Amino acid sequence: MDFHGQDVNKAAAKAIKDAISRSCLIGLSEIHGLTEENLNEKMMIEAIIGVSRPEDLKIEELKKLFPVGTVTIKAEKGGLTTAGLFFPGFGDTNNTIEAAIVCVTVSV
Repeated sequence: MDFHGQDVNKAAAKAIKDAISRSCLIGLSEIHGLTEENLNEKMMIEAIIGVSRPEDLKIEELKKLFPVGTVTIKAEKGGLTTAGLFFPGFGDTNNTIEAAIVCVTVSV
């Protein structure tokens, strides 16, 4: 969520960081032979991001948040815009909160 500033990129970045911090891919090296040398080419990551203004997402910047793998991102209309506080000094342009949702799929 971006509580102030209504920035879909900040909300999406937080959603990505939250999603990847809650997962662990232990065992992939033993099962699929992944190594540091072939990890980026063999691990495919697809992220689908839902925000209220998908056309405003900076896809190439968001891809950099994934530490490994070949990343593709699809932006879709979704997420949530809800009522919040309006404090121009905090960067707000209106009185809403921007929430993003992300689904991350890893394939090897």
